Amino acid sequence: MTTDQSAIGGAERLALGFESAAEKERTPARLPRRPFGKYFRETGWRHLVGIVTVAFSVFPLVYVLSASLNPGGTLLTANGLFRNISFDSYVALFQDPNYPYGLWLRNTIIVGLATAIGAVFLSALAAYAFSRMRFRGRRFGLLSILLVQMFPQLLAFVAIFLLMSAISDVFPALGLNSLIGLIMIYLGGALGVNTFLLYGFFNTVPTSIDEAARIDGAGHARIFFTIVLRLVAPILAVVVLLVFLSTFAEFVIASVVLVDPANQTLAVGLYQFVSNAQSKNWSVFAAGAVVAAILPMALFLALQRYIVGGLTAGSVK
Repeated sequence: MTTDQSAIGGAERLALGFESAAEKERTPARLPRRPFGKYFRETGWRHLVGIVTVAFSVFPLVYVLSASLNPGGTLLTANGLFRNISFDSYVALFQDPNYPYGLWLRNTIIVGLATAIGAVFLSALAAYAFSRMRFRGRRFGLLSILLVQMFPQLLAFVAIFLLMSAISDVFPALGLNSLIGLIMIYLGGALGVNTFLLYGFFNTVPTSIDEAARIDGAGHARIFFTIVLRLVAPILAVVVLLVFLSTFAEFVIASVVLVDPANQTLAVGLYQFVSNAQSKNWSVFAAGAVVAAILPMALFLALQRYIVGGLTAGSVK
């Protein structure tokens, strides 16, 4: 071996030695296992709290699903989860002419979607006016909206009944036992809080965008529909979901306004299965609850990416 070859070989070995040392430095050292007591104090208790919380949240859902598959007809016989499995309750849910479940579900979807779309549209218009325009009474209007939301709509159900009864004498289509009248009530209750929520997100949109659009000749309507609404799409999805879920499960006001079983919503209609103390329809009631939960769950999953963006956009900006 010549001198040059030995030098090259030594350089290669030296380089390999350095590479192996560097790899050893890049490889993290294995930490010694912590004692169980120290592990539980630092992170283990968090896992335990998470497991208990998940079990506490999931158990009622599993119990209702088991009751819907139990042909016994009572919730007491559902203690043995999934001991008896039968789909008779789901079949009876859509075949009993005295309980038009399909009609109740249709009415609920109509009321929920109409209320959600209407609430988003009206709240967005009001929020844009408060955010972009300066007029007399603007501050008083915002404070009034915030003050009105301190009183829940449930406290006014007696006044709502008397008002709807009086409207029925003049305009029956907007009075008692009317889906349109119920939608109007829901819109009035959802307008204030959603306006205040959208107002905060409209303020995060830079006003320079509006000024650039005005230079190009755009008016308030064009700026609102073509620019601002697209920029606040995440919070619009959040409002749609919140309004739809609140109207989907609302019971008290719907039971006061809607009297005819053909016009009732799902929450009011399902109550008829168990309103009698001697009722044996708990299994059918549970089946109806399981079917009713599919639509809100699908809507939540479809709007999930918008919901995450809407809830974090304000904090980032």
